[in-house]
Amino acid sequence: MARSFDELVKRTTTKRTRARATRRTKQLLGELLLSEIRKIAGRSQSDLADELGIKQPSLSKLEKQSDMQVSTLRRIIEALGGELEVIARFPKGNVRLEQFRKKVSGPFSEKGS
Repeated sequence: MARSFDELVKRTTTKRTRARATRRTKQLLGELLLSEIRKIAGRSQSDLADELGIKQPSLSKLEKQSDMQVSTLRRIIEALGGELEVIARFPKGNVRLEQFRKKVSGPFSEKGS
């Protein structure tokens, strides 16, 4: 009977080793480039660009930028099935910046903000 990889890992490693591997995985996933996130999500540049209503070369350029508007980044992340949070880190603690959260449409909000 075939065993899953998870079963094999559980049988052959300690809890401490698995916890260390989990922490390292989370660290590595926290350091991905936008293009790597897209690839992990299983999306091609062409498909994602179509969903965003832009051309593939434009998405390629966006993925290489080190600076872009928060609203553009939010659109890309949401198209990949994620949610964008902006967190400022200070010596005394972290602050989640709510002004960059997706706003609910209503009579006093800008549509699509």
